[in-house]
Amino acid sequence: MTQDPGGEQIKAQAFGLGFDLVGITTLGAPDTTPAFDAWIANGYQGEMQYLERGADLRRDARRPEPGMRSAIVVAMNYGGTQPSGPIARYARGDDYHGVMRDKLHELGRWFTAATGGTARTRPYVDSGPVLERDLARRAGLGWFGKNTNLINPALGSFFFIGALFTDADLEPDAPFEADRCGSCTRCLDACPTDAFTAPRTLDATRCIAYLTIELKGEIPLEFRPAIGELLYGCDICQDVCPWNVKFARDVTEPALQPRAESINPDAAELLALTEHEWRARFGTSAMTRAKRRGLARNAAVALGNRRDPATIPALEAAAQSDPEAVVRSHAAWALEQFK
Repeated sequence: MTQDPGGEQIKAQAFGLGFDLVGITTLGAPDTTPAFDAWIANGYQGEMQYLERGADLRRDARRPEPGMRSAIVVAMNYGGTQPSGPIARYARGDDYHGVMRDKLHELGRWFTAATGGTARTRPYVDSGPVLERDLARRAGLGWFGKNTNLINPALGSFFFIGALFTDADLEPDAPFEADRCGSCTRCLDACPTDAFTAPRTLDATRCIAYLTIELKGEIPLEFRPAIGELLYGCDICQDVCPWNVKFARDVTEPALQPRAESINPDAAELLALTEHEWRARFGTSAMTRAKRRGLARNAAVALGNRRDPATIPALEAAAQSDPEAVVRSHAAWALEQFK
């Protein structure tokens, strides 16, 4: 009779695959369900309608995949020591969804074999109706910071979270109960758009990450100056966190190493990219989320905030002939900033 692997074996295997944190929890109703429901009710999700559509599944982690009982929750560092820049650190390498999902599939194959072929597994990486952050806290990986990110006392918060669900009954780790933010409010104070309505409550419709990635149409005029020259995402509330200042690490996963073209790209050049050129440059990164029109729109805003006369020809060309109306309108706004 095959004996199921214990927690230490599972964690050793996960660490061997390159994960930086591993914990185990039992699936069930998330502790954060009331807060999540209130967040949706307040409309803080903006255009991210998939969050509301899948809300019922998110209210119990056993619902997305019937029969699952436990989750092996993992985290992978993506390099908080990198210098800040116009592209958020998480999107500078290969698309993390595929990188982590492949490793979780490998962990799942090992686990199924170790159980004699009896256990079922399914990986989740930020693409299913699962509150991974809640699972991670319950698995002992960290606490919810005031900027809503999960913070680990030895790693900070520059990491991805994933989970491998299984129908095996695994011994859970103790949840992370402590709140180590104390009286610090640096993340809340640093937000350029005042996106935090309270500690641990984010109005996504005001967040630069949402505005430059998830929002598909016009960026509200009131937020454009505050975006500055950010092109894709925002790391400001993580940059100022003392836990990241002290404990952030270099990225070690080769696939997540930053590409040269994603560290400090030229906004005028991005504005002029064709669809084909955009796909060739960013097609295997997480930046596909915003699509070419979103990145070009953001580039126009960045150029409007920069007010470099040398970029006027690029803006004029976009305002006149870009195939996307949203890009043309933002380029026209940017030109107005020179007056």
